[in-house]
Amino acid sequence: MSAHIATFWIVVLSLLAVWEIIWKAIALWRAAHNNQPRWFAAILIINSVGILPIAYLMTHKGGTYERT
Repeated sequence: MSAHIATFWIVVLSLLAVWEIIWKAIALWRAAHNNQPRWFAAILIINSVGILPIAYLMTHKGGTYERT
């Protein structure tokens, strides 16, 4: 029985890690291109299972990317 529980938690934690990596990558990319170093640092340092990156993306929708 404990092997099933261990397998379950491995799967759940793996899915949460993938979820976090995807949202964090998108938010970090957008913060970098919008020249927002404070948001970039916060998203990079704080592990929030995707909550902080999603909040950033929702509050900074449709930003224009300035290329030099």
